[in-house]
Amino acid sequence: MNYFDYKNEELFGESVPVAQIAQEVGTPVYIYSYKTLERHYRVFDSAFNRVPHLTCYSCKANSNIAILRVMGFLGGGADIVSGGELYRALRAGIQPQRIVFSGVGKTEEEIISAVKVGILMINVESAEELSVIQRVAKNMRKKIPLSVRVNPQIDAKTHPYITTGLKKNKFGVLWGEAYRLYHEMKSDPYLDPIGISSHIGSQILELGPFVEAVRSLKKMVMQLRGDGIPVAYMDIGGGLGITYKDELPPHPGDYGKAIGQELEGADLTIILEPGRVLVGNSGILVTKLLYKKTVPGKTFYIVDAAMNDLVRPAFYDAYHEIVPVSRKTSREIKADIVGPICESGDFFAKSRQIADLESGELLAIKGAGAYGFSMSSNYNSRRRAAEVLVKGKEFFIIRKREVFKDLIRGESVPSFLEE
Repeated sequence: MNYFDYKNEELFGESVPVAQIAQEVGTPVYIYSYKTLERHYRVFDSAFNRVPHLTCYSCKANSNIAILRVMGFLGGGADIVSGGELYRALRAGIQPQRIVFSGVGKTEEEIISAVKVGILMINVESAEELSVIQRVAKNMRKKIPLSVRVNPQIDAKTHPYITTGLKKNKFGVLWGEAYRLYHEMKSDPYLDPIGISSHIGSQILELGPFVEAVRSLKKMVMQLRGDGIPVAYMDIGGGLGITYKDELPPHPGDYGKAIGQELEGADLTIILEPGRVLVGNSGILVTKLLYKKTVPGKTFYIVDAAMNDLVRPAFYDAYHEIVPVSRKTSREIKADIVGPICESGDFFAKSRQIADLESGELLAIKGAGAYGFSMSSNYNSRRRAAEVLVKGKEFFIIRKREVFKDLIRGESVPSFLEE
C-alpha cells in the first residue's frame, strides 16, 4: 500500500499534486511519501512484537539522511555496509548502539571508525577480516562486539545478482569456518562474539527460505552455547520482497509470525535488516516526456530521466509500473520508454501499453523508492535528480538537484596542462 493516488484524474502524493512538485522543483525528481514510510515501518516492526527484536533499516536501499531520520524517529536502527553509511546514519541521529556493520570489504579505517563510536556489532565475513579486527582491537585496547555472517547455502529463489546465501556467493563463510572463527574469538580477550548473522538475498517472495535459514542459525546458536559462547543476537538480514507488477510477496505479519514461531523462547534478540520492503513503494520517479519518436513498427517515448537516475531496468531487467501524472486521455499506444543516454540499455520499459501522451506531459515511475537514487550516477555528465519528501499537504526538498559545478567538484587540471 502507498499514498500515491489519483484525485480527479491527477496523481497526488498524499495531499500534494505531483504536477505541482514537478513544476516547482523540475524533473526528473524523486518523490517520497512520509505517510507510506511510516505505515510500512510500523506494520513491519509490529510483526515481530512476540520476540525481542531490533529493526535496523538497510541504508543501501535509500540513504538520504531525511529517510534515515524518519527510520530513526520511528524507533529503527541502521544496517550499514560502509564508512559512508555509518557517517550518514550518525548524522541522521541514529544511536550507535542501534547500528550493525555488514559487508565483505570493510577497510581498517572503517572498522576503527565503527569501534570508536561504539556500534552494536560488526558482522565478520572472512578469516582475514577477523585478523584485521583483532589487530584493531589490540591497538585500541577495546573489546569489540562481533557476529559471524554465516552462509547457510540456501537458495532464496530470486534474481541471481541479489541472491547472497549460496556458497558460490561472495558473502559470509560456511558453518565449519564460522565455528572455527567463533572459537578464535572466544580465546581473544579483546573480541566479544555476541551474535550470529545471515542474509540470503533480496526481493524474496516466499517464506520457506527465511524459515529454513533461521532454523539453521538456531542449531548453530545451540552448538555455540554448548561450547560456552553465549550468543545473544541473531541477525537474520532482510530480503522480504514487494509488488512491482504482479508479485505476491508474503505480508510482513505472516513473515513475523513464521520467524517468531521458530525463535519464541530461544532467548535471542532478533536483528532485522529491511530495506526495499520499507521504502520501495514509498517513492516514485517523475519524468517529463521530451519527444515522441515513431519509426516503422515502433514508438519511443524519450523522457528526461535516464538509466543514471534509475538503473534497475537496465541492470536487472526490472519491471516498474509507469503511469501518466495526468489522466487526460483513455487512448493508449505501445511504446518503449527510454532516456537520453547514449546506450541502447537506457530504457525504463519496452513495448509497454501506455497512455497516448504529448511532449511536455509527465510520467511517474512507481516503486522507485528503493535502489533508485542510491544507485544513481553522473554517467554522461548528467546531474543527479532532486529528492522530495511529502507529508500531508506539504512537500520538502531533501536533496537539491545538482548543478554543473557539482559535476567537477574535486577535479583539477595538473600544472603541465595549464596555459
